[in-house]
Amino acid sequence: MKQLRLSLLALIVASFALFTACKKSKSDATVISVKQTQIGALLTGDTLCGTLKGTMVSGKTYIMTCPVTVNFGDTLLMQRGVTIDVEDSQAYFHIMGVFISLGTKDSANWITVKSISKQDNTNTAGNPSLDPAYTSQKLWLGFSCDTSCPLCVFKWTHLEFVGGTWSTTPPMSGDKAGSTAWAINFTNYNGILVFEDSWMYGGVDDGMRPNGKFIIQRSTFEKEGYQGGDCINPKQGGVGIASFNMFIGCATNGTKVSDKGTSTTAPVAQAEYYNNTYVNGGYRQIQTGRGGDIDYEQGAFGHCYNNLIADCKFGYRIVNGTTTIADTADMHYGYNFQYGDADSLVDQFYPVGYITIPQSTDIPTPSTYLPTGYVLGATYDAPSLVGKNNPMFASFDLGTSANININYISGFDFHLQAGSPAIGKGYTGFTPHVPTGIIQDPVYGPTYITPPNADMGCYPSGATGTAGNQH
Repeated sequence: MKQLRLSLLALIVASFALFTACKKSKSDATVISVKQTQIGALLTGDTLCGTLKGTMVSGKTYIMTCPVTVNFGDTLLMQRGVTIDVEDSQAYFHIMGVFISLGTKDSANWITVKSISKQDNTNTAGNPSLDPAYTSQKLWLGFSCDTSCPLCVFKWTHLEFVGGTWSTTPPMSGDKAGSTAWAINFTNYNGILVFEDSWMYGGVDDGMRPNGKFIIQRSTFEKEGYQGGDCINPKQGGVGIASFNMFIGCATNGTKVSDKGTSTTAPVAQAEYYNNTYVNGGYRQIQTGRGGDIDYEQGAFGHCYNNLIADCKFGYRIVNGTTTIADTADMHYGYNFQYGDADSLVDQFYPVGYITIPQSTDIPTPSTYLPTGYVLGATYDAPSLVGKNNPMFASFDLGTSANININYISGFDFHLQAGSPAIGKGYTGFTPHVPTGIIQDPVYGPTYITPPNADMGCYPSGATGTAGNQH
């Protein structure tokens, strides 16, 4: 992993030293003990459009009426409890400088399209063409974080209804008119993306491409991808951690990593995916043999432990092929939990056609169902696994394929009940590798890095439960 370039680090430090001051806004008059960060001047008015810098004020709603640009050297910050209502489907944030959203657990920030009504029901789950989360003409264009963007931070922030089609040439190279927007496109190999305790809802293609140093933790991803698309999809230059995240109803994978790219200076893509929960992934992907939860391919590598996978179309994949094979020499994985409610699912716990090596620490134990002489990627039949090892979610019915299309979390609770076979079976003997240059900080970095937990999935039980996903 490369050192953060000194010029970019100096820019961040100088910018923060010049503009940062902890102030109490008028909306905080009764909260004497809590101060809020302010960078630059407070934004006046309630419309966002054009070139901006400074601070959006706590408690205000802003209307986004056209694209917003944050220039190199400038910072745009959201205090807690801010709502941005995007009214222009061709609106986007072009971040060349710094963007920071500082929602809190009790006062989250929202970047959404208020005129789109969420359709969280079994009818649209079974027929996604009826769901505006994928098909609305009001979907917008998200965050384009350019190669000069040194820092982009989302804390306790709802990012919703991104996935519109670019009608003109996008601001960053590599995209084109007519393509579908990702919620976050982060392209600075030496920059830092933090997405923690946040939410991503709806979209047509990938949720994010974090092609830089990233920490994505304790967040929730719903309805990402219409007929394809991964929630988290780092390519060349993407180096980081995604942990304690909840993924439900993703079109393809929740977490993927590929070293695809043409740069001769970018770091090799590498990701640590641990203690995530994946439910009902992979069903809207129209290409065969593609996705469900976790995917390593094309020279990428990393650690993959303590993940809980339930009713996903395929198990976790280590990809082979002449040009697509993952860096198997540097892969470390195991202690992953899988559950399936149909033959077609349990027969893909180790996906057919790929090279995921069965791990004795996985649940269910591979030796109990794989045939003698099993060859990597070969077909097998394990009907006895259907419905076995129910992870015992607090309020989500397993044991039937009726809920296999559910792609939303509203009304369900994926915490583990006492007695779950996923409790205490994980691996904690590794230290997450935080990319060089990322500092733990309540404003300008991850608030804290959640260490691996022996309870599989993103919702630890008991005394350690408060360290995991808090949604």
